[in-house]
Amino acid sequence: MVKMRLFRMGDKKNPIYRVVVADSRKAMHGEYIECIGHYAPAANPVEVSIDVELAKAWIAKGAQPTETVKNLLVNAGAMEKSSKLSPAKTKAKKSSK
Repeated sequence: MVKMRLFRMGDKKNPIYRVVVADSRKAMHGEYIECIGHYAPAANPVEVSIDVELAKAWIAKGAQPTETVKNLLVNAGAMEKSSKLSPAKTKAKKSSK
């Protein structure tokens, strides 16, 4: 399965990410198929540059973006925000009575 995910680079406490298309079976910092953009959250203001045409082409081919990459693509205009809410990442805390 092909995924669109972040590839971390940069220094300690100064991350820079590449938005890459990779086989989901490959290692996180392993080989990737294509780099479609960059994301620098530590910059002021935050820098995001994504090739929208490449992103749309890979989505059309069936590549599945991770949650973070999906948010970046929605902000860049490569995807529409889905009306369906994604499931919560964490379980709800039980209240102790």
